Amino acid sequence: MLRSFTCLAATLNLSHAVRELHSTRQTVRRHVNQLEEIKGGPLFAVADRQYVLTELGSAVLPEALDLLARAEGWLTGQSRLINGMQYLRREDPDGWFFFQQQQPIGKLFESTSPMLPDVMKAWALAGGHLEHDALKQVRPNCTVFRRAGEEWLFTEVGEKSSFVTWFGWTVSRSSIGRPLGEMPGGGNFGVLSNVAYAEVETNQSVRLDHIFTVLPMGTKAEMLPISFERLLLGARFPDDSFAMISAVRRTYDVDIQDVSDDMLRQMSEDMVM
Repeated sequence: MLRSFTCLAATLNLSHAVRELHSTRQTVRRHVNQLEEIKGGPLFAVADRQYVLTELGSAVLPEALDLLARAEGWLTGQSRLINGMQYLRREDPDGWFFFQQQQPIGKLFESTSPMLPDVMKAWALAGGHLEHDALKQVRPNCTVFRRAGEEWLFTEVGEKSSFVTWFGWTVSRSSIGRPLGEMPGGGNFGVLSNVAYAEVETNQSVRLDHIFTVLPMGTKAEMLPISFERLLLGARFPDDSFAMISAVRRTYDVDIQDVSDDMLRQMSEDMVM
């Protein structure tokens, strides 16, 4: 039912949804009807022979996508909980991989560098207000995002941030106003990897993750291993709209299940911050 609903919501065309699902029109309609009965109202309306989401359909779609992504991730072993916190793992035949393990916030203060703890302390002193004086000293180490629809747009890239020192000046300066982008590995894995951002936004909170993956360096196409600790903090722009602060430190000192020290040291030592 969930797959029929989310696929039809994405295509808004029954024939396209049927082809994508390798199903039949009757089956997709039946699944949607069953879900409408459960949710207590219509999820779609038809206008000019075109499906459109109703208010109820739009309201329940994000949770349906999340449930579907979590179920698929759990079944395929790409997602699970470790000590009640999110763990993601994906390795593709083309060599792309992504490991992410959420960490207790207390582990932040065990970091081998004061960089992220200093950002956390400044954020607390600033009360989450982006333009507060307390954040001035640490903002060069951070990137800042604003939500625009389903995307997170770069609004600020600190000159000392991991983003700048990895991707370089050209890519960094050209990223302002652009979306953070979709995670490789498919739509459902992208949903799972974005859970951290959604969690911080919803709870107006902070979150620490350890990540090991591959990213292109600078303007080169070659994908290189990178390991880092990432702190996400919910903040506020001067107009009181939500701002996402991200502070990243490249390091070998990450704790991720199924990732060995030898794997981490594939990242060049001169990239450690």
